[in-house]
Amino acid sequence: MTAIHQAFNMGQSIWLDYINRELVASGGLQEWINLGVTGVTTNPSIFENAIAKTADYDGAIKSLSSSGKSTAEIYEVLTVQEVGAAADIMRQVYDRTNGKDGYVSLEVNPLLASDRDTTISEAKRLFALLNRPNVMIKIPATPEGISALTECIASNVNVNSTLIFSHSQYVDVAKAYLEGVNRGGRAASVASVFVSRVDGAVDKLLAEKGETSLCGKIAVDGIKLMYQEFRRLFAGASQVQRPLWASTGTKNKAYSDVKYVEELIGPDTVNTVPPATLEAFVNHGKASLTLETGIAEAEADMKKLAEIGVDINAVCAKLLDDGLKSFNAAFESLMSAIESKAR
Repeated sequence: MTAIHQAFNMGQSIWLDYINRELVASGGLQEWINLGVTGVTTNPSIFENAIAKTADYDGAIKSLSSSGKSTAEIYEVLTVQEVGAAADIMRQVYDRTNGKDGYVSLEVNPLLASDRDTTISEAKRLFALLNRPNVMIKIPATPEGISALTECIASNVNVNSTLIFSHSQYVDVAKAYLEGVNRGGRAASVASVFVSRVDGAVDKLLAEKGETSLCGKIAVDGIKLMYQEFRRLFAGASQVQRPLWASTGTKNKAYSDVKYVEELIGPDTVNTVPPATLEAFVNHGKASLTLETGIAEAEADMKKLAEIGVDINAVCAKLLDDGLKSFNAAFESLMSAIESKAR
């Protein structure tokens, strides 16, 4: 019984925010499952590290290139194979939890973030290509992506709505999901809210203003208030889109290495965690219900933040823009690396 198992018994599923060929082929993913992990998430940065920065895929790239595949086709074959293989290993979890967990996510081309119709068609195509019930297609929560979410849910395509930062952005995603359900959709979905990046941005602004009392608090405060919104929006709902806490590795060494895991545990949630943070949580983390504690304090902190002159909505808007640019850059770097390796 690990801390991951304990969190699961409290209603929170912990997923692994990582994938590569060795993890899938060597039995490493099964070892994580044994420790309590119940899902996997990927993103363009993870695939860039796996494919562009190792030699693990060079043989496959050479073979695919020799057979006449384009750079885009090689990328798709590699990522679909990896996600499909991971989903096959995770299928045991999907079956055991009656479809609640066991999912593996694959992101649509991030360059399509402002193209609703192409995002929808790509999400449907990738979901059909993978042809597994325990795959989620990741769609950035831009206005166009949120609209695409409704259509995908109504079409029974599982969706991980990602790059959520602000309270209003989360509400829009949840309502878009519910609209898809109202149109007859029965697809599974999570709403991925990014955490640690908020503290990184806010702490910097607080330091510039000589205010340190709120440092390291705003990201968790915001999540706690967002979770209260989740409770209200889905009260009595027959189908729930669980909030998923992402970017939960601690970037500031002054904070606990398991801060964004221990402080965000609550029912009907998911936390996707990078390997080093997950190892730390298994090693010395404590699982307790923390997500619904300190709500009044969180509200007071957010009020004080505004009084200090930090506009949290502006911070979140910039983080979304930066996140999109980061994933775009990782995707373009990965495509360049594949093209270079193929040559």
